[in-house]
Amino acid sequence: MVNLAKELNGNAYPGRGIVIGTSADGKYAVTAYFIMGRSENSRNRVFVTEGEGIRTEAFDPAKLEDPSLIIYAPVRVRGNYTIVTNGDQTDTVYDLMEAGQSFEESLRTREFEPDAPNYTPRISGLMHIEDGKYDISMSILKSDHNDPSTCLRFTYTYEKPAAGKGYFIHTYMQDGNPLPSYEGEPTEVAIEGDIDTFTNTIWDALNADNKVSLFTRFIDISTGKYETRIVNKNQ
Repeated sequence: MVNLAKELNGNAYPGRGIVIGTSADGKYAVTAYFIMGRSENSRNRVFVTEGEGIRTEAFDPAKLEDPSLIIYAPVRVRGNYTIVTNGDQTDTVYDLMEAGQSFEESLRTREFEPDAPNYTPRISGLMHIEDGKYDISMSILKSDHNDPSTCLRFTYTYEKPAAGKGYFIHTYMQDGNPLPSYEGEPTEVAIEGDIDTFTNTIWDALNADNKVSLFTRFIDISTGKYETRIVNKNQ
């Protein structure tokens, strides 16, 4: 298990990232989702609340160039499930789970993003809280080392996640051209403090030039009630 701030400090461009885990006191299911950007189009975004979830929105609509891969709902809630992803596959998971498919089955209808030459991975997470029980699923769909001829599909499930532990998955290993896709299992990271400490730890550790927006949520495992924080670089 690694220190989350150090993990972020050591990477100028992890891209988009999802953290899912459990608070140090074991009372809360915890998640975070952040976006970063190198282009003006990617940086021209904010998170806004939509229902029980969030969506991305152009900070300056006049500067919006191509909305196809940057405007989407990263977080949606379906009953006892909270879905967190880095693209419009949030809607795919929501709709197909509604139709009776599993998290993994729903994502088999999708693959990495068509943004050659990067072929950005689609990363997704699912938090299931019911009757005081909590489990986590995470997924990454990626090209084979930037070869778009095949899609590599990985799903990870964590039953009864331990207090103080989180799982961190992001789109890129580091900055580069093309950007190298994330490799390996989700990184085990320590989750410390309350929601404000957690939020500030991530936001302060993200590269100052490239960070764009951050969403965090603490969900009470016993009651399902939650607290949310949203931080936008564009104010």
